[in-house]
Amino acid sequence: MSFLAAQLIPKRVELASQLVAPNATLGFLGRPNEPRYEADRKEAEAAGAALGRKLLFLEVTGANDLATAFAAARGQHIGVLVMPADPFFNSYRNQIVALAAQHAVPTFYELRHYITAGGLISYGASLASAYRQVGVYVGRILKGEKAGELPMVQSTRFELVINLKTAKALGLQIPDKLLALADEVIE
Repeated sequence: MSFLAAQLIPKRVELASQLVAPNATLGFLGRPNEPRYEADRKEAEAAGAALGRKLLFLEVTGANDLATAFAAARGQHIGVLVMPADPFFNSYRNQIVALAAQHAVPTFYELRHYITAGGLISYGASLASAYRQVGVYVGRILKGEKAGELPMVQSTRFELVINLKTAKALGLQIPDKLLALADEVIE
């Protein structure tokens, strides 16, 4: 099962840029020791360049660096911070959402569970849809198909989730265009 993690970074950067003024700096949080980091960074750089946006990269190597990264984002006046798909970040979801709120850094996440935890906005694969696809595969295997002969499956449903309560706390007005695109708006 592929969630198209790096391939969705340009879309996240594009959507994130709609949240802030055209001259606002975008940030990208990543872990240089993560195997996908270089690919993620290149995708983010290309997306930022295509939009004519300044993009600053904040790097962390462990949980102890998260607070410093969010303080730096605020200190460097980053308009919105984009987070890549990374199991490490998922493990620290509640801490990351709390740090984003504490430092008043609008943050754009990969998965909806950040938003239900109080995060601002996310765009990524629908985990519920992906789990259904996995269930179909399990059914096929249980009926006798060989797992090694089944093709790779990619996510086909993506969702944009916005938390208006968080937007209000950050003093952000979510553009109507983004609200119209949203699959779910949490109030």
